Amino acid sequence: MTIAAARALTGDRRVFVGIGLPSTAANLARRTHAPDLVLIYESGTLGSKPTRLPASIGDGILAETADAVISVPEVFNYWLQPGRIDVGFLGAAQLDRFGNINTTAIGDYHHPKVRLPGAGGAPEIAASCGEVFVVVRQSRRSFVERVDFVTSFGHGRGGDARRELGLRGAGPTRVITDLGVFRPDPETRELVLTDLHPGVEVADVREATGWELRVAADLGRTPPPTDAELAALRTLKEAS
Repeated sequence: MTIAAARALTGDRRVFVGIGLPSTAANLARRTHAPDLVLIYESGTLGSKPTRLPASIGDGILAETADAVISVPEVFNYWLQPGRIDVGFLGAAQLDRFGNINTTAIGDYHHPKVRLPGAGGAPEIAASCGEVFVVVRQSRRSFVERVDFVTSFGHGRGGDARRELGLRGAGPTRVITDLGVFRPDPETRELVLTDLHPGVEVADVREATGWELRVAADLGRTPPPTDAELAALRTLKEAS
């Protein structure tokens, strides 16, 4: 999953990176095939090049290795909201068939079963980045028919929901899980399984999906991780 997510990042694009799985994938991409990626973290670090995985957006290594450090309001006002960031890379606790993300609460908002970390800058990232990649471990608990709370807007209830709200970015264009890769249908915006990871079958994905799964007619397979990619990932994690 991490390597498939890293491969999705190419060239010299500016990436707004979330902590956790997105940060691992983004840093792996920069260490391997995309050394010119510009990693931007919510704390105001532009062009961070950490030698290990940061523990949080406040980890000092992000500032120490950055091209520049600016204030949080500047990141959002001058970089994110004007559309200067190409890719937002987010995680999720819950995700629905239209790519809406919940990181706020499981169950009723006022009396939740689980209170989650919350929004942070994710709603603005989802609204304003050129496109959004989501990386999440897949199960019926995470892939739900309808999220309990919309923390970050994906494609709403589908169709032209984003355009009707005046949102700048294209929203989730790729969802990468430990089972495969999903992309939104060009018209309905419903997530469609487009690629399976090695060793995974469609039945496995259906079992881990909380809605009636759509599968692409030309379903592909992600290439297995290379030895070099695995070595780079292990080195990155061992240094943390």
